[in-house]
Amino acid sequence: MNSKENLKDLWKGFNIEHQLHVTISTTELIEEANFKVVYMNDLEKRKQIKTHLQIYLWNVIQCYGITQDPDTKDYMMVLEYCKNGNLRNYYLNNESGYYSKIEELLRIAMGLLDIHNAGKVHKDFHSGNILYNGSEGTFISDLGMCQPANNENQSVKQEGIYGVLPYMAPEVLRGYQYTKASDIYSFGIMMNEYISEETPYNNIPHNHALAIKICKGLRPNIFKYTPKLLTDLITKCWDAKAENRPTAKELYQTLNKWYNYWYKNSNSTESQVYEDIDTESQVKEYNNKIKLNRTSEKRSNNIQTHPQSIYTSRLLNFKNLPEPVNSDATKTTLHSECLDCQLNELDLNEINQDDENNSE
Repeated sequence: MNSKENLKDLWKGFNIEHQLHVTISTTELIEEANFKVVYMNDLEKRKQIKTHLQIYLWNVIQCYGITQDPDTKDYMMVLEYCKNGNLRNYYLNNESGYYSKIEELLRIAMGLLDIHNAGKVHKDFHSGNILYNGSEGTFISDLGMCQPANNENQSVKQEGIYGVLPYMAPEVLRGYQYTKASDIYSFGIMMNEYISEETPYNNIPHNHALAIKICKGLRPNIFKYTPKLLTDLITKCWDAKAENRPTAKELYQTLNKWYNYWYKNSNSTESQVYEDIDTESQVKEYNNKIKLNRTSEKRSNNIQTHPQSIYTSRLLNFKNLPEPVNSDATKTTLHSECLDCQLNELDLNEINQDDENNSE
């Protein structure tokens, strides 16, 4: 029996499934020159474990306690197990209509609002950290436990930033501190991914060139048939200026309004009578078109991944990034029915070459 099986025995008294999450190691050999940095990271992770244990929120994954691997001495968190995996895995393997997606987005927004109301910032918000557990719905996980903390005196030039590039706000890419507005930007990227059922920037490398283009206004595809109300909300969330983004409370209130509208009409004997006929027509069209987009050929395109597209959290260090701006031209070109008109690597290289020529 291996060490993790032994650890599961320690928790067999629980009548709920669990998963183990490695957080910190006490046995790592540290070179003296790096001792201070590693020690501070280790200390910060311990503080973040304490923070997670102090947060008991309905839409945030529950932590039952801490255990330790008897062989490696790695500390582990015991978290609630979500059988459907993360949000990306769920939407790629299950069909959901517009309003069921609004319901799940509402749950996620509620969880993010609770985190912000608790005075916390997630710092690593992406679809891989949203877990789905059957009828219980979605839960936010990984409250920044696995990345270096960005303290006020930390500089991107010294230690870098931690996260998944496609979901990171441009100001964070430039080395500024994570804020609640940075979480909202990440929510917007995740929301569009869920609605479009397409992973962001999946056919180009996730590198310094992409970070530059994000700062210059590049954003992921918006599915052509996404209802305008939702398209407007998505673009507000990923606005280049943090102050223009909605708060988690505003995000929750907007989604809650839409969900209640659907719930009221779905339980009405006059379900064909809508307050907004145009919006309902857009919703019906979206449901029809997204179903067609799930055909084998298009689904294959939507999940194709460039070998340098990376969707796991990692340490990044970008220098000389431009001031973030919104690009109306980029937004217009990114409204598409599928990936056929998304920027590919050749397009990006051509744009970068133009930038270099203009700077000479």
